[in-house]
Amino acid sequence: MPRAKFQTLTEQMYYVLLCLSRECCGMDIMDRIPAMTGGRVRVGSGTLYNLLEQFLEAGMIRETRCAGRRRSYVLTDEGRQRLEEEYRRICAQGEDYRRIMGEEVSR
Repeated sequence: MPRAKFQTLTEQMYYVLLCLSRECCGMDIMDRIPAMTGGRVRVGSGTLYNLLEQFLEAGMIRETRCAGRRRSYVLTDEGRQRLEEEYRRICAQGEDYRRIMGEEVSR
C-alpha cells in the first residue's frame, strides 16, 4: 500500500515549511535553509519550486504576494499543523535513540 502524500516529510520539505513559518519568497528559502543548517541541507531551485507547487495544491501554504516572477508564501494552519506533527515524529525518533543507545552504553 503506497504511503500517503506528506505522511512523513523529507528533510528538504521540513526546512521549506520551517522557512515559511514567516512569509518569504523562493530565493529567500534557498538562502535560509543552508544558513539554518550550517550548510548541511541545500535545496535546488527545481526541487524548491516543485515542492512549493505541491504544498500549494495540498493547502499547506498560500501565496501572499506576486511581483512579476517573485512570489511570496506563508504557512496555512494546515501546513503549520503538518510541520508540528513532523517535529514531534523527529523528536520521538531521538527519544527512541537515546533510550536504546543509553541502555546499551550502561550495560
